[in-house]
Amino acid sequence: MTRTRTAMLAALTLVAGASGTALAAHSASAGAAAPACTVDYKVQNDWGSGFTAAVTVTNNGAATSAWSLGWTYAGSQKVTNGWNAKVSQSGAAVTAANESYNGTLSTGGSASFGFQATYSGTNAVPAAFTLNGVTCNVDGGGPTDPTAPTDPTDPPETGDRVDNPYEGAKVYVNPEWSAKAAAEPGGARVANQPTGVWLDRIAAINGVNGGMGLRDHLDEALAQKGSGELAVQLVIYNLPGRDCAALASNGELGPTEIDKYKTQYIDPIAAILADPKYAGLRIVTTVEIDSLPNLVTNVSGRPTATPNCDVMKANGNYQKGVGYALNKLGDIGNVYNYVDAGHHGWLGWDDNFGASAEMFKTAATTEGATVGDVHGFIVNTANYSALKEDHFKITDSVNGTSVRQSKWVDWNRYTDELSYAQAMRDKLVSIGFDQSLGMLIDTSRNGWGGTARPTGPGATTTVDTYVNGGRYDRRIHLGNWCNQSGAGLGERPQAGPAAGIDAYVWMKPPGESDGASKEIENDEGKGFDRMCDPTYQGNARNGNSPSGALPDAPVSGHWFSAQFQELMKNAYPPLS
Repeated sequence: MTRTRTAMLAALTLVAGASGTALAAHSASAGAAAPACTVDYKVQNDWGSGFTAAVTVTNNGAATSAWSLGWTYAGSQKVTNGWNAKVSQSGAAVTAANESYNGTLSTGGSASFGFQATYSGTNAVPAAFTLNGVTCNVDGGGPTDPTAPTDPTDPPETGDRVDNPYEGAKVYVNPEWSAKAAAEPGGARVANQPTGVWLDRIAAINGVNGGMGLRDHLDEALAQKGSGELAVQLVIYNLPGRDCAALASNGELGPTEIDKYKTQYIDPIAAILADPKYAGLRIVTTVEIDSLPNLVTNVSGRPTATPNCDVMKANGNYQKGVGYALNKLGDIGNVYNYVDAGHHGWLGWDDNFGASAEMFKTAATTEGATVGDVHGFIVNTANYSALKEDHFKITDSVNGTSVRQSKWVDWNRYTDELSYAQAMRDKLVSIGFDQSLGMLIDTSRNGWGGTARPTGPGATTTVDTYVNGGRYDRRIHLGNWCNQSGAGLGERPQAGPAAGIDAYVWMKPPGESDGASKEIENDEGKGFDRMCDPTYQGNARNGNSPSGALPDAPVSGHWFSAQFQELMKNAYPPLS
């Protein structure tokens, strides 16, 4: 049987990263033969001297066990690296051949790959493609449906990503945080630890008040990298209507400003990260902490509801913003997206856990994102939940009463962050996330050491004396989150510490305040939250308990020397 050697370029679209302009799709004319293949070529990011592109080829003809896609550039484009295909170039001619794992193209099957390239002048889309030698823009001459296929959803681009970006790599030490830590008495003991770089407003991209911007940090990361591997940690944190349940971390964008979030915040970040100059870095992003879980726990029907969270649930801009960020950043081959997944003291209850996992999937399949754009999840970001409670288990009972009935556990399924992170990972994989999903745990402030750290179980008089006497986490209530008194530095950052855990990280830089203990005027959009007031007696979200916050705290993100000193004093493992 002779294979039909006719094909058509049925979808060819250029999306410019900055301008948003597009070329019209080339489509089959009425009466043409059904296309034997279609090619979708998209420029995902373009910074004037280079670009990243995503290509999908769909085989509508006979199945094949190997494929090779070819095209010729009319300009000066030069491919520098590719992923999910072996991409080579001779002069203006480019060939993308399958990898060993994606060579089979069944009838109707697709393969996707991506690449980075440089150019000068114009960056025109290739005029034609060939698949295994067949020219894909030649009509075949038989009757067919005249309607061209629509552009498919952007495919996830996985690049040359490793399974765990922390494995075998140094992690970026932020020189601005390091200098503040080193200036504190005793601070030199931890000043060389890697911490997250928080992009908490549009101005942070270029640097605030003469400070380092994103490019400055990435350039410094290249210097720290040397000849080895280096991961740099970025916190993507500027959603419209940010943190609808905690005024201290409100942001600059109003609830409806999703377009501004996309075009003035995410797009510029994506363009910088896609610069080939930074292709050798492993860029870890923590995507929008304290957002999606609010749409489960702090909305109408819950005693913890807030009007602001109802607004954000109704307009969908948390899901849209997270999805857009995952889509744009996930197309960059050396970016590893980790989505915030709360902590056990927030989502560990039965009515929160599964619903939150489903919310994460909703966001990860919105605005063109797919679950493939998510490398993992992070828990306990900027929080204080203990890594592992050694002196009681969720299955324990005292005089016939389950630990789950203690006032501290309060029917939660989890007692600490490690068990929660591993269980959340299993749940996320079960609903469609990748089997190799990795988790991060922020251990920057959950050490709970010092003289108050228990050395054994509590008395078995009652279930409450048992739990309270043995728990490391010395907060008054699990719902307390602001500048907690008695907290200490936790486990130092390390790769692969436990099953399913990519790393323990210090994503929250120790010494940076969670929020002001009294109202302080600022130009950052950050409000005053009573949970940061040491005199506050609480609300439904912390069981109407005292806040446990330190006094005299500055606005969130600002240096809080007294807190840093307390964190060092109570560190566990202790500082030498």
